Amino acid sequence: MTYDYIVVGAGQAGLSMAYHLKQAGFNFLVIDGDNEIGGSWLRRWDSLTLFTPSQYNNLPGMDFPMAEGHYPDKNEVADYLKKYVKTFDLPIRFNCKADKMTRVNDTYHVDTPMGQLKASNVVVATGPFHTPFTPKFNTQLSKDIVQLHACEYKNPGQLQDGETLVVGAGDSGVQILSEIADTDRKVYFSGNCSTAMLPQEFLGKTLWWWLGKLGILSASKHSWLGKQLSTRMQPVIGTNLKKILAKSNVATVGRSLDGKGHTIDFEVGQIDSIKNIVWATGFRPNFSWINNVTLDEKGYPENQRGIGKQEGLYFIGLPWMHTRGSATLGGVQNDAKFLMEHFLTEHNEQTDIDVEMEGALAS
Repeated sequence: MTYDYIVVGAGQAGLSMAYHLKQAGFNFLVIDGDNEIGGSWLRRWDSLTLFTPSQYNNLPGMDFPMAEGHYPDKNEVADYLKKYVKTFDLPIRFNCKADKMTRVNDTYHVDTPMGQLKASNVVVATGPFHTPFTPKFNTQLSKDIVQLHACEYKNPGQLQDGETLVVGAGDSGVQILSEIADTDRKVYFSGNCSTAMLPQEFLGKTLWWWLGKLGILSASKHSWLGKQLSTRMQPVIGTNLKKILAKSNVATVGRSLDGKGHTIDFEVGQIDSIKNIVWATGFRPNFSWINNVTLDEKGYPENQRGIGKQEGLYFIGLPWMHTRGSATLGGVQNDAKFLMEHFLTEHNEQTDIDVEMEGALAS
């Protein structure tokens, strides 16, 4: 069997695309390496909450089922995605990771642990978070030190007694730093202390209301504003880093430079008493499973608002694929709608060609 479309990934991007494919009546299948919807959310740290309120977290066709102004936690997001799949009866095959994909003539062959699947078109919706990144010297540190990447961290109960290092000044790093600092243990922070901070609400309005009014949410990456925003470090939203760093049990150490055994070198000097490290150092993309894919300087597939270089290959859910919201829960629906409009145009053009050929053969 050859599907019209295979969607690789059942996160918010893949589900948004699946909704449109279902509504348009295409023959398609969503595949995912996880064993349940929302699994990637459920594996994140226990206290995680979104910094976007409910009204900005809607997927196409179904609003997030919480009151306006509510900031959902990870369990509420996973529940929403599960309900979304059930409501629209989306066809998903779990434990079906795409290991390799090759285009043979006009058909994509997708190799999975459950066998090979074929489709005329493929939408890659695996998102930007693939391979956890940690500095190379982490392998040289003593095995006595508990090391967790942010994707493995759940709560302070995973840590042994003693001093803890949190590396990373993004939203994840700052939220985790805040939680560990509340345990009253000695905590070292390694990251950019001058990272910009934005409140979740300002003058009675949510931050996202202001961003919408200022045109920041809709700014294309090709616009002047989009170019400025996409090249700058993303601000921390809703967590006051300066307030955390002012605590008596928190110390800043600058960038992490090197380490061996129990000794770690920082911009401010050496420390040899750290018992735990949480690496909130992000991820690196991995699209090596796609044969002949062309990557940009950041390691993401080259595309024009999701339309890939290879015919019939599409992408959705990548950072700044079109706007700042392209990789977010509520923002991905705009790119999904755009791709569906493209699919329908392509389908109608192909139908017209087929009709003309049938007419020519009949005459």
